[in-house]
Amino acid sequence: MWYKGVYHLFYQYNPYGALFGDVMIWAHSVSHDLINWIHLNHALCPTEPYDINSCWSGSATTLPGKGPVILYTGIDANHCQVQNMALPKNLSDPLLEEWIKFAQNPIMTPPDGVEGNNFRDPTTAWLSHDGKWSVIIGGWSNNQGMAILYRSEDFVNWTKNQDPLYSTERTGMWECPDFYPVSVNSTDGVDTSVLNEGVKHVMKAGFNSHDYYMIGTYVPEMEKYIPDNDFTGTSMDLRYDHGKFYASKTFFDSVKNRRILWGWVNESDSREDDMEKGWSGLQSIPRHIWLDRSGKQLVQWPIEEISKLHGKKVSLFHKKLDSGSIFEVQGITASQADVEVVFELPELQEAEFLNPTAVDPQLLCTDANASIKGRLGPFGLLTLATKDLTEQTAIFFRIFKGLKGYLVLMCSDPSRFSLVSLTDPNGIEALNIK
Repeated sequence: MWYKGVYHLFYQYNPYGALFGDVMIWAHSVSHDLINWIHLNHALCPTEPYDINSCWSGSATTLPGKGPVILYTGIDANHCQVQNMALPKNLSDPLLEEWIKFAQNPIMTPPDGVEGNNFRDPTTAWLSHDGKWSVIIGGWSNNQGMAILYRSEDFVNWTKNQDPLYSTERTGMWECPDFYPVSVNSTDGVDTSVLNEGVKHVMKAGFNSHDYYMIGTYVPEMEKYIPDNDFTGTSMDLRYDHGKFYASKTFFDSVKNRRILWGWVNESDSREDDMEKGWSGLQSIPRHIWLDRSGKQLVQWPIEEISKLHGKKVSLFHKKLDSGSIFEVQGITASQADVEVVFELPELQEAEFLNPTAVDPQLLCTDANASIKGRLGPFGLLTLATKDLTEQTAIFFRIFKGLKGYLVLMCSDPSRFSLVSLTDPNGIEALNIK
């Protein structure tokens, strides 16, 4: 969130080890540019019966005229998941270094039909049409993943809505849900409480180790979310990211009128490797996120501040690449590179036909990986490559002839990115088809 000129990032942290542990806390870092960060003292630690076994995920909401409030999941003395509130000790402190837990915690407990281990991760709250606050909690009940809806007039006393905001039998337990509006005709972001005809609403949920989302219509009078396309429980469902990216959260950056997406990258190293290096997991580069012009999916791009990390520029123009050839771009010495590349093909008539409505891009990338030759592709980049190419991550393209014009399939193939045996290797992923 942003407060008094400072960006704040709160995140799950184990102070006693390199891996997820029995006691998790809210760590706290601040930044003026979303790129360079300073670690502060921890914001929330287990101290009370309602969170004595961990302070799990949650969200921050800025109350008009009152400042920010944190809602978070506590693991109580009975190992039950309950929702708690915390407030800044000093609202004049832009760093918000101290937080005070609400004396009447917990403010929400598992409702009937929801087990104590299936009730977690409150979202940023929004003001609805009737002046009441609304918030959703991730849940699982009656073999349905769901966004359990609570409402409040004062942000203290919460009442569960009779029905979830959305539920489905096609997913598992919902973790770290997110719910926010996106403009239908602008790349600008909007505040979480905006409700008008100029926005659609995004419902995101984490399950099966991935973050999935739907685009649809929020009907506040009925407290219902109507997706344009429901979750199917298949690889055709929309995802933020087809790599390592989970438990993500967005916030509205009022300074630059944009919505920013963060995600947790949990890596693929073994437990032993993580323990040896002393840490595991990292935060993704922040991404500006908005609705595509088609209205059917979201578009993401690294925030503009990423240019602050740019160093030496390496340029290459008008390089002819023969079929099957490999050309090394010399001069890149950094461990990370921001690449802009344009491939020009002399002709497209040989492109194979593809009906995009009848094919799963994920399966297409898997069946035709970077080593399978087609008529127009694969071509692209070999990144993170060793000199002998025994380790490499291919980012490649294929061109097809569609029903109307041509289609470009973009894939990532990390199946050869390491010779080390990994506990959770990535498969071949479809990044986009357009």
